[in-house]
Amino acid sequence: MHNFEFSNLKWSQKPVTPNQWEVIIKGVVIAGTKSGSGKTTLSLGIMAALAKRGFGVAPFKVGPDFIDPGHHRRITGMTCRNLDGWMLSKEYNLENFERNTQDSDMAVVEGVMGLYDGYDGKSEAGSTAQMAKWLGLPVILVVDAKSMARSAAAVIMGFERFDPGLHFAGVIFNNLGSHRHLQYLIDAVGENVKIPSLGGLVIDEKIAIPERHLGLVTQEDHTLDQETINLLADIVEKSIDLDLLVKNLPEINISKHLKPLSRGPRNKNVRIAVAKDNAFCFYYQDNLELLEGQGAELAFFSPIAGDNLPQDIDGLYIGGGYPELFGNKLAKNRKLRDRIKEKSDAGMPIYGECGGFMYLCEALLDQHGKRYPMSGCFPFTTRMFPRLKALGYREITLTRDTVIGNQGMIVRGHEFHYSELIINTPDVPNAYRISDRSGLDKPPDGYVVKRTLGSYNHLHFGSQPQAAKHFVENCLAYQCQKEKRI
Repeated sequence: MHNFEFSNLKWSQKPVTPNQWEVIIKGVVIAGTKSGSGKTTLSLGIMAALAKRGFGVAPFKVGPDFIDPGHHRRITGMTCRNLDGWMLSKEYNLENFERNTQDSDMAVVEGVMGLYDGYDGKSEAGSTAQMAKWLGLPVILVVDAKSMARSAAAVIMGFERFDPGLHFAGVIFNNLGSHRHLQYLIDAVGENVKIPSLGGLVIDEKIAIPERHLGLVTQEDHTLDQETINLLADIVEKSIDLDLLVKNLPEINISKHLKPLSRGPRNKNVRIAVAKDNAFCFYYQDNLELLEGQGAELAFFSPIAGDNLPQDIDGLYIGGGYPELFGNKLAKNRKLRDRIKEKSDAGMPIYGECGGFMYLCEALLDQHGKRYPMSGCFPFTTRMFPRLKALGYREITLTRDTVIGNQGMIVRGHEFHYSELIINTPDVPNAYRISDRSGLDKPPDGYVVKRTLGSYNHLHFGSQPQAAKHFVENCLAYQCQKEKRI
């Protein structure tokens, strides 16, 4: 924790009780008028500029996104946390924010979609605006000003007046044609709205991040090098009044509890293998830490690097990602594929979601029909499509006992994929009853073979902490079975 003096303001921490400190930080939410307005670029640039000045920046992302948090982590050096008004309770979000800002000076929260976009047109539920009010943070509004002039002021006026309960730290214009264009917009805004203008970015291809079908390319595949990070920081410093922004941000009091997070019993060491590489990189950090909080030791390995399973494991977790981009490498690593199938047949608890589920199936077909053999735990084939096959929030009710919970347990998550399932053997039981955020039923999902559970859904264990507890308990039971056999 730094103790900065900046623009005559000071960040500090002071004792409240012997076991608690009060931490004073600042924070801001960066939101767009719409998706694609440039909020990710601005978020990364502001994080880079603040970090370059020496601030400890705690990054957050609203929504279920896996990709942007990786870039946040690369720039700030701190793990980005997902905040979500639908998957997670208000209490969980607030605790998550408080716990993960205790060693920082600034919190930067990147929004999702447009500022007021949520689950429906009737309420703020699930929106960036709702999260900003929950956290008590002001908002920077990012406006895509391409081909706009004085009309931009009318857009900003509408956002300013739409919700009187929301506070704005400023407006930043993106995709400017020139610095003269920026001055035109500042003049228009200055006469009509109260939100201060903080500057704007002229179109610059040098700071564009490549995209693929799920959004930006992941940090694993497109690591932001230090030169690009410095460029982002320099552009923000030159284009945005960062001094004014930081000066005007209100101070936030965060209670810092010195008592560590409670841990699960460690009388027996449960070891869970976690696939982690460019093919399998979609994990909520909370999920991993909740498993550790239940006493599990996590052992990471890379299927595309040719790794075998780690030694002495009691469970296996394969998250989502892009297995279709690494079909050849995954198929060539037959030793690992066979080993995973052996563990599944032996009753080891295995949990795979989305890309991990695809890897647990018999084969993967790419868009050209080329077939890549996978691990074969499920008698299914997955086939890639050029268009989106499923997208949206999901509420899962378990219809049978599984490695992550017993019948009747409810957990929330998200589904987003470009592949579909070809069921070769129809008698594999389902374990999930699924509804979307509106309550409409979706086709059943969640397949079970022995103690192997696979699904297209990315579940957030923070929505149901018993899921992590149940998985670790199943791994412990498997460990005991192994010891008896020995």
